[in-house]
Amino acid sequence: MATKFSYEKTIEEIESIVDDIENNRLDIDQLADAVVRVSDLLKKCKQKLSDTKKVVDDMNSDGKA
Repeated sequence: MATKFSYEKTIEEIESIVDDIENNRLDIDQLADAVVRVSDLLKKCKQKLSDTKKVVDDMNSDGKA
């Protein structure tokens, strides 16, 4: 079963990975994996923001009819 997406937890994970990168806590193999992971997480966050904007826009347009 897939876990429900949490924007807040995803941002926390991104921040944690960035902190590890900035403080040189990752070797080169981990760094490569971390960059890929952050890229994936950012895509999910962007999609969530886009989906939420659509819902808000749809609600606003329904109220103006």
